[in-house]
Amino acid sequence: MLTTTDIRAEANAVLSAVGEVVVGRDRTLRLALAAVLAGGHVLFEDVPGLGKTLMARSLAQALGLEFRRIQCTPDLQPADITGSFIYDPAEREFSFREGPVFTGLLLADEINRTPPKTQAALLEAMQERQVTVEGRTFGLPRPFHVLATSNPIEYEGTYPLPEAQLDRFLLRLDVGYPPPDEEAEVLRRRLARQREQTELSAVIDATRLADLQAALERVGVDEDVLRYCVDLAGATRTHRAVEIGASPRGSQALLLVARALAVLDGREYVLPEDVKECAVAALAHRLTMRAETWSSGVTGVQVVTELLGQVPGPATTLPDTP
Repeated sequence: MLTTTDIRAEANAVLSAVGEVVVGRDRTLRLALAAVLAGGHVLFEDVPGLGKTLMARSLAQALGLEFRRIQCTPDLQPADITGSFIYDPAEREFSFREGPVFTGLLLADEINRTPPKTQAALLEAMQERQVTVEGRTFGLPRPFHVLATSNPIEYEGTYPLPEAQLDRFLLRLDVGYPPPDEEAEVLRRRLARQREQTELSAVIDATRLADLQAALERVGVDEDVLRYCVDLAGATRTHRAVEIGASPRGSQALLLVARALAVLDGREYVLPEDVKECAVAALAHRLTMRAETWSSGVTGVQVVTELLGQVPGPATTLPDTP
């Protein structure tokens, strides 16, 4: 039976492997891996050119998952994602041809550039791990994860994700510009490998990842930490700047990711600090701001950050050690 030590060792080996290709970004990669271990999907929202695609592909390679990429465009159709029935003249019947969603890790690049109808094609896949085409249901491989990217600064020709779909992403992460030293290291590594593409060897495989995810489900959470997750999500529903706060799926996201972060640190128990570490990434994208506060520049990130300083959490108490 896998132990917390086993999960930590293998997960950190994955992070180390990805770190050979992706310079810096330790926090972003740690949260992204925690979301995958928790069984969820991740939305990277930041300007182009910051390595979001590289991070997704490198994670897929290190985790031993089949990787496929969709470049979202305004003319992308749902069938381009899910697949469709194609007539086979030899067999004289229609057969189903799988779309790119039939993979282990799907990168939906610039997801806000494709229309809502096509965005919705991912909803069933993300929630139910299946797709329905012409009345027939097809299961997706397990594990299955979606990493999507979104450009938050361009509005022309884009389609903001509806709240229902944003809610399906366990975390929304920003990447940010690298410090000068890290940016210089990116250039050095590019010169050293003498090619554009990077390749990583698999650290684990899909079967092992599924085992790690199943073992993570056995990690318990104390009642006071559980209530802290509920209190944080509940506080977003009464905040003066928020029209619609985080749903119970938000408090569940806090709980699941905090549990994964605890295991990444080699603990079998969750601390309030684990919840705080993932709170902004787990809750901010689930908030619908009031029109007057949105126009004044108040964001969900600011609201959650404020609430972290206002909502009292349980004292950090470590279990007794023998």
